[in-house]
Amino acid sequence: MFQNLLVQKEQAIATIQLHRPQKKNSLNLELRNEMESALKEIKDDFNVRAVIITGGNEIFCAGADISEIQEATSAEETYKHAREFQILFDEIEALPQPVIGAVAGYALGGGCELALACDFRIAAQGARFGLPEIKIGAFPGGGGTQRLPRLIGVAKAKEVIFTGDPITAEEALTLGLVMKVVPLEKLMDEAKAFATKLAALPRLAMAASKMLINRGVEIDLTSGLELEARTFGTLATSHDLQEGTRAFLEKRKPNFTGK
Repeated sequence: MFQNLLVQKEQAIATIQLHRPQKKNSLNLELRNEMESALKEIKDDFNVRAVIITGGNEIFCAGADISEIQEATSAEETYKHAREFQILFDEIEALPQPVIGAVAGYALGGGCELALACDFRIAAQGARFGLPEIKIGAFPGGGGTQRLPRLIGVAKAKEVIFTGDPITAEEALTLGLVMKVVPLEKLMDEAKAFATKLAALPRLAMAASKMLINRGVEIDLTSGLELEARTFGTLATSHDLQEGTRAFLEKRKPNFTGK
């Protein structure tokens, strides 16, 4: 079905692997369109409870396809190109399922921005994260100037973006950019184990929690609390909340159905 992606569903976990090795998994238009299609299918699949995005064992993603940037001949075309990347990464961030980026090798430019759009990042030893656009006279326009400061703080984000120098997996761990660094041979096992843990939890509460956190950091506290309370109210009649409370009172394991 896809030429530039390998998509696999195993039990409640969907894995999307970028598969454009001849171009270091760079995000050309065809790959981006395929990923949008895959995300739409996953979003609507209630059987999928967690998602893993990876580039394989050698490289996560080298970023945008530079040839496409050269083809943009006006400010409006360049704007539209940047918005296409932003919209794709917004779709990843907005998935109701938690998304884990399993990063091996380099995650540069748009590849780093792809990783930033995931809810969690697990890195293999030797992985590198970087936004080198400054070195070609540009800046990260796919969300990097917005998501990176929110994750690691303004000062460090400026250092990464202004210098364009990549950081190691261990530095990324110290900064909170990744949640874990593991040997390369254990990367997918670790990602799948965490995905399995998340997939076992109630679907509606997971999706609501993700939405509230993502929205909450963008609005004032009063509005966030109101949104939280309203969203909690929508869960009141769900099977999972009623089952969870009964199971707690009856001291037994709950049987969540995702409804």
